[in-house]
Formats: sequence, C-alpha cells, structure tokens
Amino acid sequence: MTLIKKGNKGLLNAWAFYDWANSVYSLVISTAVFPIYYSTLTSSFSDVNGDISFLGVLWNPTTLYDYTLSFSFLIVAFISPILSGIADYVGNKLKFLKFFCVLGSISVMCLFFFKDESTLWVALLFTTTASVGFWGSIVFYNAYLPEIAYPEQQDNVSAKGFIYGYTGSIILMIISLILIETSVFGLLDKAYGSRITFVLVGLWWLGFAQIAYRRLPNNVYNHKPKKDYIWRGFRELKKVFHELVRYEQLKRFLISFFLFSVGVQTIVLMAGIFGSEELGLPSFNLILTIMLVQIVAIVGAFVFSRLSNKLGNITTLKLTLVIWAVVCFIAFSLDKNQENIDIYFYILGGVLGFVLGATQSLARSTYSKLLPDTEDHATYFSFYDVTEKTAIVLGMFVFGFLVAITNSMQWSVLFLAIFFFLALLVLFTIKGNKFVR
Repeated sequence: MTLIKKGNKGLLNAWAFYDWANSVYSLVISTAVFPIYYSTLTSSFSDVNGDISFLGVLWNPTTLYDYTLSFSFLIVAFISPILSGIADYVGNKLKFLKFFCVLGSISVMCLFFFKDESTLWVALLFTTTASVGFWGSIVFYNAYLPEIAYPEQQDNVSAKGFIYGYTGSIILMIISLILIETSVFGLLDKAYGSRITFVLVGLWWLGFAQIAYRRLPNNVYNHKPKKDYIWRGFRELKKVFHELVRYEQLKRFLISFFLFSVGVQTIVLMAGIFGSEELGLPSFNLILTIMLVQIVAIVGAFVFSRLSNKLGNITTLKLTLVIWAVVCFIAFSLDKNQENIDIYFYILGGVLGFVLGATQSLARSTYSKLLPDTEDHATYFSFYDVTEKTAIVLGMFVFGFLVAITNSMQWSVLFLAIFFFLALLVLFTIKGNKFVR
C-alpha cells in the first residue's frame, strides 16, 4: 500500500469516514433503539416490584443494564493501554482497529437473539462484547489523528469525523424507525423490527469500515519489532505513563476530561431509558428526540469547531460545560405529569445535541494538540481512552446506585451537574500552547 502523506485531504476524509461506519452503534445500540427495546422487553417479564431475576438475584432492570455497561468499560480500560503499547511498538494500529471492529459488529448482530426472559443472558453478554469492540476500536482510531493531520487541521478534521458519524447514524436511524413503526411493513411486529435493526447496525459498521481501511496506514514509523514485542509493549506503556505525568497541562486536561466525561457519556447512554421510564414517553417520541439530538449535533460540531479557531479550544470547552450543567438542571425539573412534557423533552434534546458533538470533538483535538512530539500516539490515546472509560464506569455506577436507593433517575441526573462544575474549575488552570488557548 502506498503511504499517503500527512495532511492529505483523501487521507483525512478516509479517517473521518470510520465515524460514519461506527457511529450507528452509538446511536442505535447505545442510545436509542436497544436501550428502549431492553426497557420495554424486561418490563414484560418483571415482577410486581419491577425487578427481574438474573443469576438467582433480583435486579432493577436499569441497574443491571448500568452495571453490565460498567463492566464492559472496565475491560476496555484494562486492556487498551496494554494493547496500544504493543501496537505502538509493533506499528500495527490498523490490525487492532480491524479486530475490535469485527468483535463489535458481530456482537451487535447477535443481539438479534434477545427476545424473552430466557435469552436475557444474550443481551448482557453481547452488550458487553459489543461495547468492548466499539470502544476498543476507538482507541486506535483516535490515535491516528496526530499521525494524519497537522495541529492546525485537527479541530476541523475531528469535527468532520463526528459530522460524518451523526449523518450516517441518522440515515440508518430513519431506516430503523420505518422498520419498527411499520412492524417491518406489516409482515412481523415492532419487536422483530428492532431486532432486524441490530443486524443492520452490525452490517453497516463492518461494511463501511472497509472504506477507511483502504487509506489508513498500518505502520507510519516503519517499526520492526523483535520477538519479545509483548514485554516491550509493556515497557512502552510504562515509558509513556512517566512522560505523561511530567506534562502538567496534559495531566490537568485529562483530569478535567475525566470529570466531564462522567456526565457526558452517562447522559448519552441513559437518555433513552430516562425518557422511557422516568418521563413515560412513547418509543416513537424518544427515537424522534434522539434523532433531533444527532441533527443538531452536526450543527453544533461545525459551529463550535469554527468558534474554537477564534476563542481557542479551552475557552470553547468551558462554554460547552456550562451548557451541559444547565441540561442537568432542566432534566431534573421535568416531570411526567407536566403538560406538553414531550415538547420539553424535544427542547432538552436540542440543547444537548448542540453541545454533544462539540464537546466530544474538541476534547479529542485538544488532547491531540497537547501531546508532545512522539511516535507513541496509540499509547498516549489509550490513556485518554482509559480516562474516559473509567469516567463512564463511575458515572454509570453512581447513576445506577442512586436509581436503586431513590427509585428515581432525576436525582441521578442532577448529581452529574457536580462533575461538569468541577471539570470547569480544572479547565481554568490550563494554559495550553499556541494551538490551544
């Protein structure tokens, strides 16, 4: 394969196109169809207290789902630094990216077989492996950014990736909505329509990923590993960790990133279930709201990427965190008995969407710009990924725990505002560099 030069438009577009491929998982599986399908199906076989039985223990369905996702993020947080250290030393990020893509896409398709209480284990097992596949691939995908784009390109390229992702996921979401609401054109039922959607997600993810693979390089620095590459991978990990600790601004950004990721990722993962169980909204309304989030997120990612060119990454991120905190307070104030609750939820979704893509895109490009001159991009980004996954574990645990003791998600959402406030305080201590202000 001919190596395409750094900064090449075709290479940047190919990298961004992997977002088009994998973001259908984020929307359909993590946020919209599967959580609502899970909530609806588990309620059909729950007891009078709303609990379900798994492994001989009674669980609140939401808490069980929270803990399952938390477990998957723990797995990613544990393995990604090790694998990325090996990948940097061996120089085969593309192979790791492909492996996790296959794991995730096949796992998503296996969710088709979750259809009743006897197959609850299918939902929990393949929810875990699909999550590991998705987030594992993201480690190596993100690590390409400083290798393919110059610092001055990274905000726009990172935003382009999210824009591609939101656009692709909206297209598949529309197809999914048609299948579900028409009961597969009147041939089956809504539940079967949801299950077919899971298969479509896996095929979309695996199929469109091939376009990105054609141009992404596999060994930018021409590393030629020796036989003991596993142990050298561990040493690479240790070396990068000690380097990272010495870079004060990078360390502070990771702390802030950890704090606001607790809020961002937990809200994204639990939005569908919150609307379904806490506000009692119909599935159709929920899916429309989540689609609205994706559409507005395209605009938000574009607007804030341009805003960051003028104000700087740190200042722009501060602005998004203030808006996130406001989202938490609005969600806390909503009640299912309010008149026009669906309209309020649409408004909330619009506000959330406007900052969702912006926050994720700016976080990725800001971290990339703060990196030292290095060849160990996968290892550095694995620490970024571990920070995010650990944050999700904490966020999901706190959310599930508060639901279990209060029997309400509203207090869980309000509590997340604290993390946005703390993240904002840490950002005020970061000075940045000529690319990050």
